[in-house]
Amino acid sequence: MNSTRNTAAATVAPNPVLRVPPASPAAAAAYFGASLAFHADVSDVAAALASGGDPGFVVVDSRSTESWDQGHVPGAVHLPTALVPEQAEHLLDRSVPVVTYCWGPGCNGATRAALALAELGFQVKEMLGGFEYWAREGFAYETWEGTRTREADPLTAPVDGDCGC
Repeated sequence: MNSTRNTAAATVAPNPVLRVPPASPAAAAAYFGASLAFHADVSDVAAALASGGDPGFVVVDSRSTESWDQGHVPGAVHLPTALVPEQAEHLLDRSVPVVTYCWGPGCNGATRAALALAELGFQVKEMLGGFEYWAREGFAYETWEGTRTREADPLTAPVDGDCGC
């Protein structure tokens, strides 16, 4: 009798994770495949930039000048979101994919910049984690005072250097 009552209760009140059932495998594959077409993470961007030669994309920092001066990805192009419509054509090559970033996961500036660039005909991805995770993962960054690095945060970067993703 007790197991019947537990089964009935589980049917009536599913846990919060399964309250909305998972998508079908085909729908999940389409969604996650599309997500990878729109996003790159900081580790992948850093690895591509460090591999030597042309990575095949340009990185765009969409933040203000004050934010840029505090720190930015080495080699990035500074193009604040509000200036994309008037300056993108002069600063970027339409045939080269663009990877945008802003402060971090709590900021959608990179998303707005990516949208503005896409509307102008650029191929674009957004760098997940933004500058915050670039610095937290211990990658070198440039400031108005020179190049800096921070010790990698073990909550965001593996201590052995390979997350296995």
